Amino acid sequence: MAFLNIQRDGAILTLTMNQPETRNALTGNTAVDEFVQACDAIRRDASVKAVILTAKGPVFSSGGNVKDMKRFFDEALTPDLIREEYRQGIQRIPRALYHLDVPVICAVNGPAIGAGLDLACMCDIRIASEAASFAESFVRVGIVPGDGGAWLLPRAVGMAKASEMAFTGEAIDAREALACGLVSRVVPAGELLPTARALAEKIAANPGAVMRMTKRLLREGEHASLESLLELSAGYQAIAHKTADHREAVTAFIEKRTARFL
Repeated sequence: MAFLNIQRDGAILTLTMNQPETRNALTGNTAVDEFVQACDAIRRDASVKAVILTAKGPVFSSGGNVKDMKRFFDEALTPDLIREEYRQGIQRIPRALYHLDVPVICAVNGPAIGAGLDLACMCDIRIASEAASFAESFVRVGIVPGDGGAWLLPRAVGMAKASEMAFTGEAIDAREALACGLVSRVVPAGELLPTARALAEKIAANPGAVMRMTKRLLREGEHASLESLLELSAGYQAIAHKTADHREAVTAFIEKRTARFL
């Protein structure tokens, strides 16, 4: 059975993790390959304007499969081999998902643990069900965040809160996640997907090419200097001014009508 269930509705693509029997673990299965393949397809398809990531079952994702980690006890698996396995394995998810140009909404339906929390942090917007919880729990099983969590989590909640979560491994509930900025909304379980869908529709109503450039500027702004970002913004703006969507938006504004984008 495929790890990801992919559904297309107009310009919106929904990716649903679909292995509740493993609590949607991200290792020991085909999850990495499927995420990379899905992101590659989305990147090539200019008609996709928004993505929703969610999960089936009571758990969003338990992260790494702890039972599968017993194989690392084998002396034949040297540190060099394990390091390369991470590079060619789970680390391919942040490289694909975090750098995706299309806006991604994460609808967190339940516990997001370890790499499951980091997966949520790779998305642009996080909405949580009241049943959701979040834990950067690697330390509790004697390992470090191997999937980029030490880079992702501080950018979502700040260094102090990220340190508290990473050093204790303790879970926070949805309300605390809202208070520290990890999620932007908390809704009843039955309203989670409709809320994510409504937000995706608002995003998808805008010009797709400009949306992708806007996301790229936000990503670059996390590490670029102001001068570098201004230069990149000028280049993107020159492209945007020449798009059919910009022409339509300006014309519709002048004619006092709703714009019709491609």
